[in-house]
Amino acid sequence: MTSEQPDIFTQFRHELHQFPEVSGQEVETRKRIKNFVSQFNPTRITEVAQTGLLLQYGQDLAEPVTLIRADIDALPIQEVNTFGHKSRIDGVSHKCGHDGHTAILARLAALLAEKPVTRGRVYLIFQPAEENGKGAEAVLNDPAFANIRPDRAFALHNLPGYKQGVIVCRPGSFTSSVLSLIVSFTGKVSHSAEPEKGLNPAYVMADFILQTKQIQHLDPQSEDFALITPVFTTMGETSYGISAGYGEVHLTLRTRNAKRMEALTAQLLKLVANLSAESGIAVETAYTEAFYANENDKDAVEQIKQSSLKLGYPYVENAAPFKWGEDFGLFTQRLKGAMFGIGNGEDSPALHNDDYDFNDILIEPAARLFFELIRGEHG
Repeated sequence: MTSEQPDIFTQFRHELHQFPEVSGQEVETRKRIKNFVSQFNPTRITEVAQTGLLLQYGQDLAEPVTLIRADIDALPIQEVNTFGHKSRIDGVSHKCGHDGHTAILARLAALLAEKPVTRGRVYLIFQPAEENGKGAEAVLNDPAFANIRPDRAFALHNLPGYKQGVIVCRPGSFTSSVLSLIVSFTGKVSHSAEPEKGLNPAYVMADFILQTKQIQHLDPQSEDFALITPVFTTMGETSYGISAGYGEVHLTLRTRNAKRMEALTAQLLKLVANLSAESGIAVETAYTEAFYANENDKDAVEQIKQSSLKLGYPYVENAAPFKWGEDFGLFTQRLKGAMFGIGNGEDSPALHNDDYDFNDILIEPAARLFFELIRGEHG
């Protein structure tokens, strides 16, 4: 696997890294992308999904139509790295490598400009708001996207902990179904000296959290895999004369697929209903930040495998889906396609760690793999 890539793409990635924007606020990020990729002569550039960008290559209205996607948003994490391209925005940084994914797609645009497609059309989507699960839906619901009807859709994610440049894929579920559950507990406020005259939700909340731990199934290779992570809780006020009357517990749920997620949420709803009946505490539930599992089409996976081997890239098939969610799953729920991973290095800090950084060496080989997937269908 080559370790060379044009300096302008590394520089572009570093610029994006210095000026990150969180989900739904990628206004300046889109401007930077648009200014940079315009030099690669796309057939059409369209602004989509409020802060996203869609590039078209080729004008043949016949099939095939291929979509390649990269995400562009950053995270609300304070960077601790001290290198020259460190984030200049307090409390915001690219800790998932979306700056690198964007640079890969920009490099792919350059390759398509050098060797135009001769059959069908290719679309490159710079998608916003992946981290909160809203971007893919915004793209798919955008009127500008309605008539594209891709035959195939591909995306990648860098993988810390994997050997640099190794391609990782699998048919079926590639990433997990992820859903965040908010449970509110409403009792009655009272004087803290007379809690018996109120209805404090504290013990019901504690019981709920402890029972969720018992219904987990932590083996990621099992079809019954279910991970329940408490992420936030709040209750009452910091007024020591008041016994709390209201509280919330926020959980993130992870399963291998949508069917298992339905069963897990049903189990949790039954649990909160029983706790409510036993305690007299009123309980309400709400959901947020839903990520569908990436369901990789077997033919698309085979294309990734064969393209990787043709380019001389090491290829590994994962035994189980990754536990994290990725909103490209909504694309693979509706379109044939696949997501694959590329190793960011065995010693790379993990995704969402404050010392993580994308490995620039991956820009060129990843773009070449996408290009190979395109050339096989579009000439």
